[in-house]
Amino acid sequence: MFKGDVDEAAPIVNATLAALLTWAPTRGREGADLRAAINDVRANVLELLHNDAIGPPLAECFQLAQTTGVSMEQIESVRTTAAAKIPITVGAIMVRDSLIQLCLVTQARILAAMEFGSREDVDRIRAMLNASFQSIEEVLTDRMDSMTYRAVIELHAAVSFFLVETARPLPRMLNFRFNLPLPTLAIAQKLYHDAGRADELRVENKVVHPAFCRRSGRALSN
Repeated sequence: MFKGDVDEAAPIVNATLAALLTWAPTRGREGADLRAAINDVRANVLELLHNDAIGPPLAECFQLAQTTGVSMEQIESVRTTAAAKIPITVGAIMVRDSLIQLCLVTQARILAAMEFGSREDVDRIRAMLNASFQSIEEVLTDRMDSMTYRAVIELHAAVSFFLVETARPLPRMLNFRFNLPLPTLAIAQKLYHDAGRADELRVENKVVHPAFCRRSGRALSN
């Protein structure tokens, strides 16, 4: 990579890895390995960029982050850090886009190991990932980078299919509305003929006191 590209790409790498470092556990071997890998890349970022050798070390950082149990939302914050950068040189643009793609791949791997108990959680994750993928897909379309664009599209399709298949067996969420506030026990009896599901309604609707549930809310369809 040329010196001008290196000078512009290095701050992007450092800022993105600093964002990733904030989520590294402060205790345990896995957290120590992640911090060591990130700091090693940041210490040698100029040399790695100049020699076009930064790809594998960056991939290792994200793999270690996944091992520590980093969440989808945490990786999303790392992605937004990289996406906020607007480089000019070709090399820096490639590095920025590669960091974004590493975030998406890591999110896909985290997703594959997740267990969902609520369709609402599935919809929330789907909306977040669709926005993330669409932003990089637009960039790649403008750049006419067909190979990378195809890889991102295929990953997006695989993630979407996984979420659809995950949501299929989950019960749907429905909205309810009564004429006056009721206790969660009464609502559970009216909706399910089972007052024992009152706690489920309380948690789902963030009810402060079970005797005074709001007139409208959300409940499982069955």
